[in-house]
Amino acid sequence: MEVQRNFFILAFLFVSFLLWQAWQNQSFFRDKENKKMEPIFHFIDTKTHKNQILIKNEVVSLLVNMYGGDIEEANLLTYKEKLHSSKPFRLLETTSDFVYQAQSGLIGKDGPDSSIHNTRPLYLADKHVFELEKNQKELRVPIQWNNKKGVIYTKTFILKPNRYDIEVEYDIFNSSENMLHMNMFGQIKQTIKLPEKRNIYSGNFALQTFRGAAYSSVDNKYEKYKFDSIINNKNLNVMTQNGWIAMLQQYFAVAWIPDNRGQNTIYTSSLNDGVAAIGYTSPSITVSPHSKSFIKSKLWIGPEIQEEMKLVAPNLDLTVDYGWLWFLSQPLFKLLTILYNVVGNWGVAIILITFIMKMITYPLTKSQYISMAKIRSLQPKIQEIKESFADNKQRISQEMILLYKKEKINPLSSFFPIFIQMPVFLSLYYMLIGSVELRHAPFILWIEDLSSQDPFYVLPIIMGLTMFFIQQTSSNNISDPFQRKIMNFMPIIFTAFFLWFPSGLVLYYIISNLVTIIQQKFIFSNLIK
Repeated sequence: MEVQRNFFILAFLFVSFLLWQAWQNQSFFRDKENKKMEPIFHFIDTKTHKNQILIKNEVVSLLVNMYGGDIEEANLLTYKEKLHSSKPFRLLETTSDFVYQAQSGLIGKDGPDSSIHNTRPLYLADKHVFELEKNQKELRVPIQWNNKKGVIYTKTFILKPNRYDIEVEYDIFNSSENMLHMNMFGQIKQTIKLPEKRNIYSGNFALQTFRGAAYSSVDNKYEKYKFDSIINNKNLNVMTQNGWIAMLQQYFAVAWIPDNRGQNTIYTSSLNDGVAAIGYTSPSITVSPHSKSFIKSKLWIGPEIQEEMKLVAPNLDLTVDYGWLWFLSQPLFKLLTILYNVVGNWGVAIILITFIMKMITYPLTKSQYISMAKIRSLQPKIQEIKESFADNKQRISQEMILLYKKEKINPLSSFFPIFIQMPVFLSLYYMLIGSVELRHAPFILWIEDLSSQDPFYVLPIIMGLTMFFIQQTSSNNISDPFQRKIMNFMPIIFTAFFLWFPSGLVLYYIISNLVTIIQQKFIFSNLIK
């Protein structure tokens, strides 16, 4: 059995699967009954300074449109737009070619944001800039609107030090003689087509993380929902207690978390100009004459930091998308974080985690090479069987199986380390491109971002050389010249694939190959003795 040839064929198919994943967006959704809901306005923003206020703490700055109090721009102050850039990363924005906003308001029979009105309420504030001061425990930013019918609506944004979660409160003071009924809504809308400046994959082939909507409910802890489903009117209409809704992209998320114990309605909608929206509406609240009522929600605008997100809402940390091998990626990330806390360098931590994985799989690796060595020693007998039964392939297979049994060789044992390494490889890949902690994480010298490709392609070339060395020292049992030529091209093909892979992943594979070479030499030398 030509084990090494089968190894590279299997590995080639595995990497081909990775490439196929580049054209797929992970999505697990159900078609929901599409009930007609009250439409949420798609307003044209007003860009005059007097109709906007700026709110900021140490980590995030928000630009709020006073028409409705929607957040139309959000900058993450501790994350840079690009490597070496001085500009903060802009998560939310409103421009002529791209809209990404976090909206909220009061709808229903007496809600000022109801569709029966032709415009949003124009809130007023006592100044244009609100900034959290040092030693200040929280920043409260109230904006107010009076409907001139005896009802005062106060919308308050609450920011805390170094926090990405923002509370949005509504106080309704009803001094009229009428009973009021309304619902709070939170909505996130985004233009489906990315402009060139936001498309990080433009002009480059890479496996992409999920970009689209997501939600959590009592029945589903975490569900992704494709933009394609929204634009094709396969809209959600989910009743749930608590839960949350979100828009996801690589490393960052925006999410509304309702803060009430009633039945919320989660919905999606396709708006004008190629804009998709996901949102929720709360249960109806009643405000009696000459009384006050209160309702609030929480909004996350920031990086997908798992430890912080799980404290904000149950299952919100699941928005860190590790793909279908999340059950491997999550413990790998925890182990990698522990190693990083010890050594202080993510690249060194990746090297250490590679050594750990190779030590764990060493017994299987040893069994693999012993089996390969035994099969190699049987090549003269295998060749003799092939010549004796050249016209009977079935007989050749039968005789080879008998030979393996006689020599107590299990050819399948050569593949066990491969089956273990491949899921680890894929889960590490999703961990590298999905964990914001590794974004712009430097290693040494020219490797300044382990989550992106090597700018000079040095690591992929080194990886190809190590693979070529392993292939040359392990393929002596391949006698067919044509097959040997194919195997010689395999390292070149793999090197081409790895040109676009994250540097951290290529680093992992280089170290893995180097350890494999050492283990191979050690095992084979002991067999000779």
